[in-house]
Amino acid sequence: MSEEEIWGHRQDTGYRGGLDLVGYKVEATDGSIGKIDKHSDEVGASHLVVDTGVWIFGKHVLLPAGTITRIDTTEQRVYVNRSKEQIKSAPEFDEAKYGGEPNYLEQFARYYGQPHM
Repeated sequence: MSEEEIWGHRQDTGYRGGLDLVGYKVEATDGSIGKIDKHSDEVGASHLVVDTGVWIFGKHVLLPAGTITRIDTTEQRVYVNRSKEQIKSAPEFDEAKYGGEPNYLEQFARYYGQPHM
């Protein structure tokens, strides 16, 4: 997956511009991982920040929009094409670095841009 694809919403997911995903539950390929805390629709950097709650002790994880496979607006669920373990092993989201480091998202592009199983 190219860096451009990882940060964009795929057309077949059910996403439409302006859709507020905050509060939606996030489903990995093998179960629920938490709720969306933040959603960025920025062109070339669209992503979700998920609060994993007690599942991995309150860690926040960033998921690029390209990992989304389907959005169910009726049930308020977002499905992603990564396993719980892949998400748990991802770099931790750091709000301070996100706002202050210009190349902060690159580590996520490298991690999520790798072929997944």
